[in-house]
Amino acid sequence: MDTATPAKRSPREEGFAVIGLLVALMWILEVVDTFADHRLDQYGIEPHEVDGLTGIVAAPFLHAGFGHLMGNTVPFVVMGVLIALNGAARVIAVTVIVALISGVGVWLIAPEHTNHIGASGVVFGYATYLISRGFYNRSVLEIAVGVMIAALFGTALLGGLAPQQGISWQGHLFGAIGGVVAARLLMRDRDRDPGARRPLPA
Repeated sequence: MDTATPAKRSPREEGFAVIGLLVALMWILEVVDTFADHRLDQYGIEPHEVDGLTGIVAAPFLHAGFGHLMGNTVPFVVMGVLIALNGAARVIAVTVIVALISGVGVWLIAPEHTNHIGASGVVFGYATYLISRGFYNRSVLEIAVGVMIAALFGTALLGGLAPQQGISWQGHLFGAIGGVVAARLLMRDRDRDPGARRPLPA
């Protein structure tokens, strides 16, 4: 008897699934946190504290209420889906690079006795990744996408980089730096060494 094998998901579909899983985890944790009287929020990034280093991993998934979470979810999904067009591996790589640089930056320079949570550092990194990757890859289409992102979110991005009381502008700043770093590290191999594309003399 012939049995049909399930169709293998494309890299693009796997990328969309990664974004969906990350967002689902954020929302599930916020529901749990609400019932737990917001005790999960203590696992954010605590600058200059060794124990606070665990927050580099946890902080992007924790939020100070559903309003905070919703404000991050919309741009996270919009820009995450654009990155996911290049597959799950690209989404994971960009997210890890951005979250790491954002988290370490917060831990190093943010004031002591503060607690930093939220996915906004990753959101800023997604934005600068999308804005800068086209220049590294020399892609007109990617540059056009970057211009669109700058037009849609540019004002919010610039406002989020200004030091403000009660806002983790350090996370925004280092997340934005992380996005540019990710674009450079993940640039296509054919653009990494332009000389490699020249034919060799016979």
